[in-house]
Amino acid sequence: MFRSRSKDGQASTAQMTAAEPEQPRDPQAPKGRPTPKRSEAQAQRRTLAAAPKNRKEAARRAREERRTAMARQRQALAGGDERYLPARDRGPVRRFARDYVDAKWSVAEFFLPIAVVILVLSMVPSLQVRNISLVLWLGVIVMIVLDSVSTGVRLSKALRERFPDESRKGAVRYALMRTLQMRRMRLPKPQVARGAQP
Repeated sequence: MFRSRSKDGQASTAQMTAAEPEQPRDPQAPKGRPTPKRSEAQAQRRTLAAAPKNRKEAARRAREERRTAMARQRQALAGGDERYLPARDRGPVRRFARDYVDAKWSVAEFFLPIAVVILVLSMVPSLQVRNISLVLWLGVIVMIVLDSVSTGVRLSKALRERFPDESRKGAVRYALMRTLQMRRMRLPKPQVARGAQP
């Protein structure tokens, strides 16, 4: 009752700072986007502040928001920007798994071209060529399985050493699925060169 106002103000500010700890932003860090002009920022603020007039307007806004989010995600998949990647691709564990796979050659990434060649060979009327195509199928499948098991074991060991305290659930399976894609078709795009250390 008889406390001074300055003490009340100090107590309330202390409670606010305790509840919401401030994280100072590095002034040298880029913010990742250009600063909009004042007129653009004000116009955007006005459009966001105004509620949609009808269902059609609300649906149009939702479509636009989805479109911008998808464009941002596509850009992140091409450039590797962690902030806008899908949830399955985010985090240091998944990034390491991607880099580990991208730095090495694997048999599985050549599966599609080899499959096309074998398919063409199997259509040749000669019985010998068809038998060769069957043997090639078996050989390719065995090589892919052996290569995948070897990659999975080594990656699992590397993940245990590099990230002992983080969740590694699904990271090996994620990396092995990535090996099935040709390198240039992988998303997020490979960030390391062949033979580099991840």
